[in-house]
Amino acid sequence: ENFYLEYNVCNSSSNLSPSCKLRRQFHLNGMHKAGDVILGGLFEVHYTSVFPDDTLCVSFDPPGFRHAMTMAFTIDEINKNSNLLPNVTLGYSLYDNCATLGIGFSAALSLASGQEEQFLLQENCLGTPPVMGIVGDPFSTFSIATSNVLGLFKLPIVSLVSLSYCVLFNDRQRFPSFFRTIPSDAFQVRAMIQILKHFDWTWVGLLVSDDDYGLHAARSFQFDLAQSGGGCLAYSEILPWGNDPNEYKRIVDVMTKSTARVIIVFAHQMQMTQLMKEVVRQNVTGLQWIASEAWTLVEGLHTTAFMPYLAGTLGIAIRCGKIPGLREFLLRIHPDQHHMILNAFQMRQFWEFTFQCRFAPPPAGWVESGGALCTGQENLVNVETDYLDASELRPEYNIYKAVYALAYALNDMLLCIPGKGPFRGQSCATLQRLDPWQLMYYLEKVNFTTPNGDQVSFDENGEALPIYDVMNWLQLPDGRTKVQNVGEVKKSVSKGEQLTIDEDKIFWNFELQEPPRSVCSESCPPGTRMARKRGQPICCFDCIPCSEGKVSNATDSLECTSCPEDFWSSPQRDHCVPKKTEFLSYHEPLGICLTTASLLGTFVCAVVLGIFTYHRSTPIVRANNSELSFLLLVSLKLCFLCSLLFIGHPKLWTCQLRHAAFGISFVLCVSCILVKTMVVLAVFKASKPGGGASLKWFGAMQQRGTIMVLTSIQAAICTAWLVSASPAPYKNTQYHNDKIVYECVVGSTVGFAVLLGYIGLLATLSFLLAFLARNLPDNFNEAKLITFSMLIFCAVWVAFVPAYVNSPGKYADAVEVFAILASSFGLLVALFGPKCYIILFLLHCPYDY
Repeated sequence: ENFYLEYNVCNSSSNLSPSCKLRRQFHLNGMHKAGDVILGGLFEVHYTSVFPDDTLCVSFDPPGFRHAMTMAFTIDEINKNSNLLPNVTLGYSLYDNCATLGIGFSAALSLASGQEEQFLLQENCLGTPPVMGIVGDPFSTFSIATSNVLGLFKLPIVSLVSLSYCVLFNDRQRFPSFFRTIPSDAFQVRAMIQILKHFDWTWVGLLVSDDDYGLHAARSFQFDLAQSGGGCLAYSEILPWGNDPNEYKRIVDVMTKSTARVIIVFAHQMQMTQLMKEVVRQNVTGLQWIASEAWTLVEGLHTTAFMPYLAGTLGIAIRCGKIPGLREFLLRIHPDQHHMILNAFQMRQFWEFTFQCRFAPPPAGWVESGGALCTGQENLVNVETDYLDASELRPEYNIYKAVYALAYALNDMLLCIPGKGPFRGQSCATLQRLDPWQLMYYLEKVNFTTPNGDQVSFDENGEALPIYDVMNWLQLPDGRTKVQNVGEVKKSVSKGEQLTIDEDKIFWNFELQEPPRSVCSESCPPGTRMARKRGQPICCFDCIPCSEGKVSNATDSLECTSCPEDFWSSPQRDHCVPKKTEFLSYHEPLGICLTTASLLGTFVCAVVLGIFTYHRSTPIVRANNSELSFLLLVSLKLCFLCSLLFIGHPKLWTCQLRHAAFGISFVLCVSCILVKTMVVLAVFKASKPGGGASLKWFGAMQQRGTIMVLTSIQAAICTAWLVSASPAPYKNTQYHNDKIVYECVVGSTVGFAVLLGYIGLLATLSFLLAFLARNLPDNFNEAKLITFSMLIFCAVWVAFVPAYVNSPGKYADAVEVFAILASSFGLLVALFGPKCYIILFLLHCPYDY
């Protein structure tokens, strides 16, 4: 509370004239420059304060001094830019926080309220505030303290917080005016996961420091890694503070026993030093280190002892940018610029530190000990100092962006057109009547691109679009260490998070000079699927081959997918191939044999028909009812030919025609045999006394009519079958998983059974009649031939039924064709074989048969 700055309340009813007076002044180290608008800055120019006078800062810090001078340079550059804030001059008030919370807090309040009388508001308490925005503080603890108070007044603070996790700053209710240009560690964690994905490192170890920085990073890393599915943690260990050899030995033992070759470390230099001492002691090599921003650029780890192990390290670093003209600005610094210094900003201290001299009067004993006196004529150009090294501008680059963000926001605010503004009554803010929260409104919407091509804008949490450099540790032949930039990871509005790495520039500390493999289980190739190992992380798995009919065409597939119905898995199970088709083909040996037999039977029928036609006038032909014999031969020929419909690729017309042709042809054939049998019996009865009347019932017309009626019944059965449930081609996948069997389904089993049953009925009737006439005299031996032929016919078809039912696919068709051919050949040979023998060999013999 001692650091609060109190004001008299402006009260028009008071007896005193309304005024704003300072109640207290802080004595702070600062540098000021007047301007139309003042921007404030908080930097660590010193890192120690003297107690009890806390405002007396000692221990000069050159990097912090350069940070302050960078802000001064940036404001000078903006003032020279006619396109940005024309007719408006920026000034600055820069304060030293001495790395002390009390001083930093006092400086922030001084910036917000005004340190000197000339910075006070007007008598009516209106006008431009002392500062419009503050750049800094670089410490998260300090930023929390100042933002808690200054956030109440909506004074924009663009911070350089980078030393802790600071998810707390995402609370816009608590820190409504807080902005920062350096990415949070949340993005640093995601950047590391991007690197892991890029190199396919799915099995990593995690080491974190025992503080908020490390513990927050560990929780975030484990959560984001699980969400992204990019890998698993082999182990997670906490590095202790202080020297604890036993604990570091245990941690290194864990690292040695693990199969993870990649180790991510969120820690500070002290913990890394202790860890590396134990790594060197145990000579643990073959590890790929991933460094957090906290130790990526720490030179204290670039030692001869550590580099054989740390060489090749990949790390995340704050974005490096070029600031043209900064080096020349820094070279113009001179102790004679004391007119810019208020309360001893320690410009002379900088000179003494740089040249290792002392201005008069020197400290006691300084000259006696050989110390040099500063003359003010020393030349900065001739001094090798990191202060003048403008090649690696990381914090400075973020200060540069922070100042420009405030400048662009102010520029956008001043471009507001009255009557079209964003504030109450569509009003605009002016320099004469301006509140800091109005600038914060424009700062939230600022969007510009730096000369380095980096886009700057703030999200809903006040964070700028994050960007990190990816660094690689390279050990040079002379033993020195070089930390080189090999890529970047950034987030843009249009493309999201992107990682760019130049792998050709990366130095790998391995024999093969290539990235290591760090996986719990090797990737499952196509044709297999991953099966998790019980009780282990998801990155540890077995590769199980896909079962038949299933494939996986990608690496690390979780499941095997089933092939479409007409496809089957390849032998490698990595893609689907069309199933082999199977049907009774003309090109396979079985189909060729059956086709040959069918054509042979047709040819034999034609030959027999030719023989009977040629010898039609002979007694043996005339005695066997030549008309029925000719019709029987034609029907047999049709039976042989209909078997061809069962061979070849099934089509709708062949499926419909095959059974109809088969049924009608065989009924015609069997009808002819039945009528022949009836004629034989009629002739036998007619040869007996008084039996002549029986022949008139079996004349030529009656025979033709009987055959036509019996055949017409079968034609009606086939027609009804085709109309009600027609046979159709069918792709059967039940017999074989890897084959498609093309077959004709009968459509109606009842129709097929009736068709076969009717043929069987006629055949049985013919067999019974012929069997009854088997003992007729030799003149009627036709009955014996019919009996024998029908015995063969019935035997074939009785055997066909079980064989057909139990034969799969094309073999069912083959069985049916075989039955057709066997029965047809049986009828042909049994009925016409003896007659042809007699005609060809006995008819022309010299003796009378």
